[in-house]
Amino acid sequence: MSEELFMYILKLIFIPCLFVAGSIPFIKKVAEHVGAMDIPNARKIHHNPIPRMGGLGIYFGFLLGYMLFAEANEIMNSILIGTFIIMLVGIMDDIKPLKASYKFVGQLLATLVVVSYGGILLKEISAFGIYINFDIFAYPITIFFILGCINCMNLIDGLDGLAGGISAIFFLTIGIIAVAKGQTGLSFILAFTMLGSCLGFLMHNFHPASIFMGDSGSMFLGFIIAVITLLGYKNVMMSSLIIPLLILIIPIADTLFAIIRRKLKGESISKPDKMHIHHQLLNRNLGQMGTVLIIYLATALFGTASIIYVLVDNELGYIIYAILLLILMFFAFKTDVIIDHHNDKNLKKKGETIKKKR
Repeated sequence: MSEELFMYILKLIFIPCLFVAGSIPFIKKVAEHVGAMDIPNARKIHHNPIPRMGGLGIYFGFLLGYMLFAEANEIMNSILIGTFIIMLVGIMDDIKPLKASYKFVGQLLATLVVVSYGGILLKEISAFGIYINFDIFAYPITIFFILGCINCMNLIDGLDGLAGGISAIFFLTIGIIAVAKGQTGLSFILAFTMLGSCLGFLMHNFHPASIFMGDSGSMFLGFIIAVITLLGYKNVMMSSLIIPLLILIIPIADTLFAIIRRKLKGESISKPDKMHIHHQLLNRNLGQMGTVLIIYLATALFGTASIIYVLVDNELGYIIYAILLLILMFFAFKTDVIIDHHNDKNLKKKGETIKKKR
């Protein structure tokens, strides 16, 4: 890497980082003024009201990075419009919670902008020697992919610094791959700009957090992660779309586990609970910081495996992926993240008690 490129990357990271870190105190005051406060309840981990809407700071960092380093074109314009829609819906929800259907409409509208106007499409996929061209199904599959990323990040945002840290590791991994591949286009700029924005936010959001990102932050991060992934794949920065998905395996797996868990219970998949991956770790008395650091480590290991797969050795990457996925599945079956073993035991005991009484 040349010294010029190194200095450019430092600017991409540190200018948004310092800007976001400096803007958060003002955003806190705005959040308090408009009533965008996260009030503790039975599902919350924190005990005192905390300002949310911190995603606005991350968004400002993204906008600054665009103004300083990116060029205006149809793709970038579509991203700007899409992120504006996402932020508008997210801020409204942070101030006064919206119905899930209203949020979905906003997410869908933002997605349609980047897909139709920006032409950001998932037209094909290759993984493990298999190649598929989606042809006319490219539009619905791309829409599903972006919406999935948005909601995965939204669901994982449950502890101080969790969503922001996972996102930062993702952006760092993508940035490293982009540099090694000699790709310094839009996906490269966005990845390092977003890394800096997340780091600036984490200065205020890491435990004990003084502000939460809210839905404005988690939805924005999910949206921009999806866009960067599609741009990187389009520019052949990554040899497979599976690579960025595996970096995000923790939020993706957490979402899938939640859907399966709620279906097994006969509940709506949108019903909130305290059975997510981070809750399972908290139940083992690891504390917020310990839980978040373990998930950081897991995400970083998948990120390292991705770098090895793309840049070093495909087969070695497969082996590391397989080992990590086996560990994740072992964790899933040993905890209540899929099946509520504790509840099943209670039901069994009640059944035995009823039989004895009879």
